[in-house]
Amino acid sequence: MQFLFYTLLIIVFFSVYASCEIDRQRVVQSFNPRRNASSSTTPLQVGNGNFAFGVDITGLQTFSPFATMSTWGWHNFSLPTTEGQTSVEDFTGLDWWTHGRLVNYNQPNPAEANISDWLIQNPQRVNLGTIGFSFNDVDVTEEVLGDKSQTLDLWTGKISSSFTYNGALVEVETWVDPNSDTVGVAVESELLSTGSLGIFFDFPFPTTNKFEAPFVGVFNATDKHTTTLQIDNNGASIQHDLDATSYLVSIIWTGAAEISRPVEGSRRYLLQPSRGTEKIELSATFSPDSTPKVPSLKQIQSTSKAWWESYWSSGAFIDLSETKSPNATELQRRTILSQYLAAVNSASTYPPQESGLVNNGWYGKFHLEMILWHLLQFARWNQFSLLWRSLPHMYDQYLNLSTDRATRQGYGGARWGKMTDLTGRSAPGEINSLLIWQQPHPMYFAELEYRSFPNETTLRSWDGILTPTADFMASYAFFNESTQVYDLGPPLYPVSENTNPNVTISPAFELAYWRFGLDVAIRWKGRQSLEVPAKWVDVRDNLAPLPVADDAFAVYEGIPNMWQNTTVQDHPAMSAIFGLLPPPSSGPALNMTVVRNTADKIRDLWDLNDCWGWDFPMLAMNSLRLGDADQAVAYLLHPLFTFDDAGYPEGGSRVPTPYFPGSSAFLLTMAMMAGGWDGQEGTHFPEGWDVRVEGFVPGL
Repeated sequence: MQFLFYTLLIIVFFSVYASCEIDRQRVVQSFNPRRNASSSTTPLQVGNGNFAFGVDITGLQTFSPFATMSTWGWHNFSLPTTEGQTSVEDFTGLDWWTHGRLVNYNQPNPAEANISDWLIQNPQRVNLGTIGFSFNDVDVTEEVLGDKSQTLDLWTGKISSSFTYNGALVEVETWVDPNSDTVGVAVESELLSTGSLGIFFDFPFPTTNKFEAPFVGVFNATDKHTTTLQIDNNGASIQHDLDATSYLVSIIWTGAAEISRPVEGSRRYLLQPSRGTEKIELSATFSPDSTPKVPSLKQIQSTSKAWWESYWSSGAFIDLSETKSPNATELQRRTILSQYLAAVNSASTYPPQESGLVNNGWYGKFHLEMILWHLLQFARWNQFSLLWRSLPHMYDQYLNLSTDRATRQGYGGARWGKMTDLTGRSAPGEINSLLIWQQPHPMYFAELEYRSFPNETTLRSWDGILTPTADFMASYAFFNESTQVYDLGPPLYPVSENTNPNVTISPAFELAYWRFGLDVAIRWKGRQSLEVPAKWVDVRDNLAPLPVADDAFAVYEGIPNMWQNTTVQDHPAMSAIFGLLPPPSSGPALNMTVVRNTADKIRDLWDLNDCWGWDFPMLAMNSLRLGDADQAVAYLLHPLFTFDDAGYPEGGSRVPTPYFPGSSAFLLTMAMMAGGWDGQEGTHFPEGWDVRVEGFVPGL
């Protein structure tokens, strides 16, 4: 019946809009970013989700060494040599009292400081290399260049750049292949023919800095790594060796040119076209494999045009161009640019880090609580092929480690980690080990996928993940003999990460999310006519009530001085109880007076100066469910929630730029405005806005 309902809904929807199909190309290209100078914080990027190349105003990485980054490019420094701390297995963590027993948590141990630090800092994501212009050994700065102009064509994935030097015009095209980690470049200028312009390739060394923005790696540590050049006809390869990490850059070009290392001992190589050559086309493939096939520039251009046109033409779409309001125009700009940047930075085979493929935050590692914001929007925008690049296989891959983690702590099921890399290890940390709101995420992803694909394939692909996830959730909940309910914690950190974990018990959002997750897991078994574990039902039906203080939700049960100065900082997760989450499908109904009071108190009392990124879309989703589209728009355009000229979500004082959970959460909110949700299907924009939408299925 549910399948029939949504099928009919989609048929009716597309019938309504068939006669007025949106001119998507017109809308998309009207927001092509244009620059006349390099940004000090963000590049323009071309990429494919697993590989991205960021450029300055020259179309390459000439003056600003923006990164070339990938999903696979990671590096480990050597393990410590301290006795008893020379291997990962030597790390033991710390034991905390947890409901009358000692539980081992993955936290830095002062007695094992070196191996603890190593596990936090390693591996780190690497900048694979930079490609830029050389001006015949003349020390040129960007300010010397004239007539600088640059445009990113969002519809084709091409960056066109031009400038003059010594009165001569230089024209550059920059592309990335959708199917490989290859950047393609075309350069045309008479400066090539005179030897006044060449192209360099340089290789930085990684660092152990937690944050590296706007640039990644250092170029003055040439004694710590090596590069090796091999030359073929109209091609070359450079192998880069950093400790145990090794990868290859394979380069092909058209026309006569020579590549060499002008300065012995450096890691910089120069590709110099022969005299008389005024145009060069090159492709550079970065690969961990020894024999990659390098596509030509023409192949890259063709596949890039086809891929991006398909991306923009498929999935859901919003057209606000007929609404004559600066707010609508800015929402449209952010929407289009966020869609482009999500495809470049987040549509990867593993979840993205919070700064995507632009620079490094938290050593380049990804956070499993953030994947909800990064990836859920792909489902809501009907771009499942991009979501499926990483999910559910990431959960499958990390299942054994997560099961081991739960078992070591005396729980059933699988406990998902937090700050993670390709190995599946969760980096040591007090917050990392005590955060729990990432646990029900698989249920949200699975339920949205089932909404669009209600079939046995979906049920089977997620069942092996949801079952151990729910097993842990039921095992983790602690039955309080005094109150006769199941509590969550202590110790734990709530979403806000700013409370004392030893007294934080039954936080409001986590309780609501626990119920949501168990509800989905129970339905999942029912859809397959499988037995539902009795423990799941017992815990769900006897969870502690959502804590309330002063007639509004409290961060956690018994928090002192709720709604006063010390309790209204960081992420206001209580707003997500009725916003990100739908009303509960089991147990007591939400008290809507409390829900509204909570929204009002957050608006009036919360320290929004201490909020950033996804906080504002989260608040906007709460406003939408409460029927206040104007307040939702106000949150989405809040002065502290900003996007730069190329659409990068700015990090502010708390995190570096870009901070992609903010833009992905923004897209999730826009999908909610465009597609509605159960019981409130359809658009939810401010009154009087002229909006057209295509391809949305209502949310939960």
